[in-house]
Amino acid sequence: MIHQYKNNGFNIVLDVNSGSVHVVDDVVYDVIACMVENQLEDTDKAVVAEKLLTTGKFDQEVLAETIDEIYELKDAQMLFTEDIYEKSIDAFKNRETVVKALCLHIAHDCNLACKYCFAEEGEYHGRRAMMSFEVGKKALDFLVANSGSRVNLEVDFFGGEPLMNWQVVKDLVAYGRSLEEPNHKKFRFTLTTNGVLLNDDILEFANKEMANIVLSIDGRKEVHDYMRPFRGGQGSYDGIVPKFQKVAESRNQMDYYVRGTFTHHNLDFAADVCHLADLGFKQISVEPVVAPETEDYAIQEADIPKILEEYDKLAVELIKRRKEGKGVNFFHFMIDLQGGPCVYKRLSGCGSGTEYLAVTPWGDFYPCHQFVGQEEFLMGNVDTGIVNTAIRDEFKTCNVYSKEKCKNCFAKFYCSGGCAANSYNFHGSIHDAYDIGCELQRKRVECAIMIKAALAQDAE
Repeated sequence: MIHQYKNNGFNIVLDVNSGSVHVVDDVVYDVIACMVENQLEDTDKAVVAEKLLTTGKFDQEVLAETIDEIYELKDAQMLFTEDIYEKSIDAFKNRETVVKALCLHIAHDCNLACKYCFAEEGEYHGRRAMMSFEVGKKALDFLVANSGSRVNLEVDFFGGEPLMNWQVVKDLVAYGRSLEEPNHKKFRFTLTTNGVLLNDDILEFANKEMANIVLSIDGRKEVHDYMRPFRGGQGSYDGIVPKFQKVAESRNQMDYYVRGTFTHHNLDFAADVCHLADLGFKQISVEPVVAPETEDYAIQEADIPKILEEYDKLAVELIKRRKEGKGVNFFHFMIDLQGGPCVYKRLSGCGSGTEYLAVTPWGDFYPCHQFVGQEEFLMGNVDTGIVNTAIRDEFKTCNVYSKEKCKNCFAKFYCSGGCAANSYNFHGSIHDAYDIGCELQRKRVECAIMIKAALAQDAE
């Protein structure tokens, strides 16, 4: 499968199955396009040359040289390559799975009232609650017992707002550390917080024990305060920005990121990314809201052209800043063209429902945090283990080949089929795909590759 596009003056050709990226001149670009259009990729060079000459688009000598170059890449498995993954998909679906990560819902409560919160201000379609140490302890025991031979385990302290139950967080970190040596495991703890309760003592502990910290902020003050107010309606921006700047600096601008959400109300979100960069943050994620179209802040289909244009604008701006020595990492433009994710990740993504589970304050297991509260996805409990194995088995079959929309999509090995929860919430099946999300993901992949091309050109 070949994907071609032009962006910021670059002619880019992506060989989807191998992941090879080629920045080419106009002639090569057009020849490849003609080969794809006429389905000539498996045809003898002489036949290709004869066919393309009849189009009247190419000089004979230049065409012959170009075709030679293209077939050299083809022979090197860098162009028109075969899909090697689909043949092994049955074995992949039948693989043995181990649990390697838990999202601990430490607090089903929050001190903010964010308008777009899928967790309903921390309640998750249920009751407000705090996870006890005993429940959390059982969850960590479950993770160790069900992780097989895997050494590295991940635990994210999530909410609501986890700092509202901070002592339990600290106690569970200590308990997790006590499990490491006797069980030959290593815990990687992370924390997601809105920062309202953040203080020096919490930061000191987090810098010692948390491998990553996610800091929630939407960007410009007026944007953030509109969507992320306190319950009384007051804005939260002024209180958290100095704290977040302190976190970033104390961690040497590594192992954290500020994470925002853009909505229908701020489709000019590139300005929010730049605002966060200007505040000194080097690790930034600003993502599109996912919400029913009935909400006034939801991304609408009519918004897509503006959003795609904004991603292009942001990509050019980030290249400019990098050249000026003010580079930042924008999460959705980060792409590895050399190694990339393993085959499992390419095919199935985050591992929700199989390798990754969410745990409620009372110990119930769900496939991920976005399914919490949907009783049809209740998988079990810390006391019983996974009892509804049918849910796990269904998620095991979820991959880019089980989704019709993914089969011919050039971005499938980068997004791995997208979010199962979004697919279910919009289409009633985890084997579908959230259409607006797909459109935006394809543009982000194109921009990420273009940025690589631009930076590589400058390095030459």
